[in-house]
Amino acid sequence: MDSPNDNRNPPRTSLYAYLGAAQATEYRAIMGLFTGTLLIDLSAGEVAHRLGEQGIPLSVDDATLRCRQLESWGNLVRGVRDARVPTVNDFLKARGRYQASKLGGRVHRDAEAVLAAGDGAQEVARELLGATVHLLDQVLDRVSAPEPDAVALAADVTTVFNNQQLFNESVRDFYAYLNGILSRYDLAGEEYHRFKELLLEYIDLITADVSRHAPAIAARCARLVPRLDVVLATLDDLPVPTTPDGTPADRLPGRCRADWERLHDWYAGTTGRSGPDTLRAAADQALRQLLTNAKRMLAAAGTGVSRRADLLRLASWFDGVDAIAAHRLFGATFGTYPARHLSGGPEEPGSRDGASTSWWDASPVDVPISLRDRGDRTARGRTSSVPDPGLDAERLLAQAREEARERRLAATELVAAGELDGARVSPAARELVLGLLSALLARHQDMAGPVVETNTDLDLAIAAQPVPDASTTLHSKDGAITVHGLRLVARRPASGGRARSERTA
Repeated sequence: MDSPNDNRNPPRTSLYAYLGAAQATEYRAIMGLFTGTLLIDLSAGEVAHRLGEQGIPLSVDDATLRCRQLESWGNLVRGVRDARVPTVNDFLKARGRYQASKLGGRVHRDAEAVLAAGDGAQEVARELLGATVHLLDQVLDRVSAPEPDAVALAADVTTVFNNQQLFNESVRDFYAYLNGILSRYDLAGEEYHRFKELLLEYIDLITADVSRHAPAIAARCARLVPRLDVVLATLDDLPVPTTPDGTPADRLPGRCRADWERLHDWYAGTTGRSGPDTLRAAADQALRQLLTNAKRMLAAAGTGVSRRADLLRLASWFDGVDAIAAHRLFGATFGTYPARHLSGGPEEPGSRDGASTSWWDASPVDVPISLRDRGDRTARGRTSSVPDPGLDAERLLAQAREEARERRLAATELVAAGELDGARVSPAARELVLGLLSALLARHQDMAGPVVETNTDLDLAIAAQPVPDASTTLHSKDGAITVHGLRLVARRPASGGRARSERTA
């Protein structure tokens, strides 16, 4: 049995060895020749000639050594050209042809893609979520047919999983970029403002798209689970290549039940946190870090702790002087003059460090905080008394009772108004309507019929009925609001206010 480290069975990690080798530029150029065209095989002489045309001088002997080394790492394999030639020399040349291996070509393509990628933010493929909903509808329609079209079904299934992979990769790259930016302590000024706009606007778009499409995708995956046997059986009828040893080739995603279960779990979270929940948590974390950076900048601007501008000015001074002046500037700025210890005299008890004692070996000297921070020994401030929290608690309770009373009065006013179109109410009642209406619209985004939003504490219910050509205008002393497409009515809950939100028949 061959060892896993011999030339015939190199470990897969050796496929990446050429990227960090001393001649990495030459190895990458050689692999670029072999992966640039399908089924290409080249000899060492042809490799040297083509690299010379690209401006990379390489002798035939060096090209032979590079190709043999790539073969030992598993990136290249020997060519399979017909060796029926008239002379022994031609036979040896025919045996010296190479072509890229399967994994070697994949590693090179992935490595070149990483090296060519930029360091900035990458756009998230959020538009693929809506396309995934449409494709899953097509898959459901095809498996419901008496005789499903296997080729069309395979195209839809492959596109669904390719879209999901591309969306996941783009999201990971985007949040990795955010993490790298948010971890910077020097993020400030105009750069901070541009990044803040990117974060607030783009993350809101991603979260909105995921919140809109994730429930639809999860629902369609749940409908497909009972029909997966039909889907998989139809896809198995398509021709599948078989390797010479009899094992089937690697299947595309979506050809086994585990792929569909992972897709359903990503959107529905059947075995843990779902993908949409993870994205929302990452967005919340990014926004919290953004607020932390904002607090840091505000605190630095208010207390004078930040020395960023001073350090930048000092760096510009260093950039404009010679070496001797730079040493003098460093000594004057940071106080790095030669150390001199002076004895205080015989009145100081105990042994003291002398003038020849190094700073490293001298005993430390306690310096009061006031002397370090302000340069004097004057004591400031006085001992503060312990505050009594009772008065604050009473004030907060009274404020809470007053707010509850105003909300109850606003609820009574709305119930008395009934039909809200054309009604004139107080600003507090209007704000109460807006709060209940926002909760209602968030809960019933695809409103198809009358719905009711109930506040059990106030014994108030807002009934909304979608009417395309109607609108509800609510007047108040500081303005009016108009809700288009809805007819709003305020009333007491019919069931005693036990349900938070209900859909009427």
